Amino acid sequence: MKLIIQIPCYNEEATLGLTLSELPRQVPGVDTVEWLIINDGSIDQTVEVAKACGVDHIVNFDHNQGLAKGFMAGIEACLKAGADIIVNTDADNQYCAADIPKLIEPILQGQAEIVIGARPIQQIKHFSPAKKFLQKLGSWVVRIASKTNIPDAPSGFRAISRNAALQLNVFSQYTYTLEMIIQAGQKNIAIASVPIRTNDFLRPSRLVKSIPAYIQRSILTIIRIFLTYQPLQFFIVLGTLPFGLGLILCVRWLVVFDPDRSRAPSLIVAAILILIGFQLWMFGLIADLMAVNRKLLEDIQLRRRRADIEEYNKQMTNDIRQ
Repeated sequence: MKLIIQIPCYNEEATLGLTLSELPRQVPGVDTVEWLIINDGSIDQTVEVAKACGVDHIVNFDHNQGLAKGFMAGIEACLKAGADIIVNTDADNQYCAADIPKLIEPILQGQAEIVIGARPIQQIKHFSPAKKFLQKLGSWVVRIASKTNIPDAPSGFRAISRNAALQLNVFSQYTYTLEMIIQAGQKNIAIASVPIRTNDFLRPSRLVKSIPAYIQRSILTIIRIFLTYQPLQFFIVLGTLPFGLGLILCVRWLVVFDPDRSRAPSLIVAAILILIGFQLWMFGLIADLMAVNRKLLEDIQLRRRRADIEEYNKQMTNDIRQ
């Protein structure tokens, strides 16, 4: 049983050393613990600090590609390195590394395949009241969209089983946190949450540069993922609104019908609304049929990933023997 702890990094020389110094090399329930960093185009001494601290694996990007791509590159590298469990944490030492055994416990017990660490949001001093409220609101929206019960959706401290990691697809260019939970809910991947502790504040978040921008991007991410996995339901709800308004106008036209007065504009608006609603329903039906192809492609991708990893491992074994 191998555990790999991965850390996405972008110019983290100031805090990475402290973060790595607190990571465990032995965790109950696993035989091997390794560390991996994703160097997302850093231009400082991040890689040098990682090497000095004994990091086992380094994934390098030539230029900054964002948190979502860095996260997925780390997942791919961890899978190729033979990880049975992957723990993702941040380079700013936000999360308490001593809670890693608690984080992976549901996976070891077979109770979940993804575990999200729930921070004590109300007790974090450097979070403003507005940010605390938005964290709570955003997590509630994600719970509704994903049909899961995760209290801290934006938390980056999470454990992933090998089986779940093989099924992950992140489309967002911004962040993986919300999308991953919604995917897990839609794919019926067992997901759980455990309370975790946080460390002292070291630097401002690089992801949340402004609250309005973060809200906008999060909403777009949620809508996009919901469209991907529940298109029929989305378009039925969207189409019902204009169809219902058009139907109400039709009933109104019949009730107040007066042959001596022309009410053609009202009837035209009603017809347009009904047609819009009907078209949106048709879009939902077509998108739902297309979703069948997406599921088939995901099955093919899963098999291809497994085959690629097996081939990679065989090649590595042959190289070692030679």
